[in-house]
Amino acid sequence: MEKKDLGKTSMGLEANVAALLSYLLGFITGIVFFVIEKENKFVRFHALQSIITFGILFVLGFLLGFMPFIGYMLGYLIWVVDIILWIILMIKAYQGEKFKLPIVGDIAEKQVGK
Repeated sequence: MEKKDLGKTSMGLEANVAALLSYLLGFITGIVFFVIEKENKFVRFHALQSIITFGILFVLGFLLGFMPFIGYMLGYLIWVVDIILWIILMIKAYQGEKFKLPIVGDIAEKQVGK
């Protein structure tokens, strides 16, 4: 598969590498790359999608931790979804694909497009 030329970032990284790194530590690296990268919309999209997706999953998992038994079970399920999404999103970002998650991807796209 041939990689698209997504250009460089203001940090000097290839855009696909910066987009992958925006998922590396979930919403934390998403925030870092969203704040640092001002120009490349591909990287900003992936960074914002990371912030929203993994931020929601983090809060949900945290809140479920307070519920005995059923909360732990649902928390485990969220953790599994979290890992699967994390892997898929990093692979798609590295491949240069603007992979949009339902709802979250639309929000990120609208915000970055401004």
